[in-house]
Amino acid sequence: MTNRLPLGRRDFFRLGLVAGPAALVTACGWDGGPLLQPKLRAFSRINDWVGEKVLLSTSRLAPEYPVSARTPVTNFPAYSITYNDTGSFPYSKANWKLDVGGLVSKPLRLSQAQIEALPRLTYTVKHHCVEGWTAIATWTGVRLSTVAELVHPTAEARYIRFDSFDQGYSNGWDLASAMHRQTILAYAYNDRPLMMNHGAPLRLYSPIKLGYKLTKYLTKVTFTAERPGGYWEDQGYPWFGGL
Repeated sequence: MTNRLPLGRRDFFRLGLVAGPAALVTACGWDGGPLLQPKLRAFSRINDWVGEKVLLSTSRLAPEYPVSARTPVTNFPAYSITYNDTGSFPYSKANWKLDVGGLVSKPLRLSQAQIEALPRLTYTVKHHCVEGWTAIATWTGVRLSTVAELVHPTAEARYIRFDSFDQGYSNGWDLASAMHRQTILAYAYNDRPLMMNHGAPLRLYSPIKLGYKLTKYLTKVTFTAERPGGYWEDQGYPWFGGL
């Protein structure tokens, strides 16, 4: 992660209360040490419970901004686990498909053309990184709830796992967050097709979550009964990761 900006008092409060102490100390380059980690993980679980049970409202929308407020692209750092300047990832764009399955009645494998043919949503919103920086950009995609309507999740489905071809990167969301009206599968950034550095061909996006929850390079969406872990979550980052 790059381009770290100074954190103000309100940023520390937001990260400490909403993102959790584990995320804050990791973003600042210190993991708390083996003695403190269990306590940080306990605080993280408490904050996850507060976020999932109290803070999230399906009627609450993140503010939108005019296109003129966009942050310069150079101030919106790209981040991945394995991406490099050559864009070498183990996938073929021509053959890429998104698998949507798990606890659903009608599992699907969708091509990019099929996804882009679905009703689209475009918004200009603020992106929040756990490191403290923010950026405003325009995203276009299909609501995840629209895709859910196609596959018919069963009554047992309570969570969704998102998988990526970025070195096995994955994370999980609660169903309410995933079905929020501003949660999309994005294929365009600032009115242009998504590039590799920001998650092409498809990424999860929502302004109600911190950046590490917004899985890039999607390959699979799986509805589950049990709460999935995640690349950063398994290292102590808060699971809910909401704003």
